[in-house]
Amino acid sequence: MAFNPGLLMHARELMNRFREQHPKVEPFMREAGSRITEGSVVEMKVTTPDGREICSNIRITADDMEMIREVREAIHK
Repeated sequence: MAFNPGLLMHARELMNRFREQHPKVEPFMREAGSRITEGSVVEMKVTTPDGREICSNIRITADDMEMIREVREAIHK
């Protein structure tokens, strides 16, 4: 797969727009992410405009923690 700098720039623009529209998400993710350890449960919930809810969760494994570590390292390079 070839590297596409245009796609990377577009993704960066989308992320910047998301940050502007939802300024609380990044600080929340940073704080929550700093507390996640093996055995933590991460829950996601969506509430639709008509009030219906869907919810799911995962328990963080050692494998997940390794992936998180690798992603953090890649982001901070």
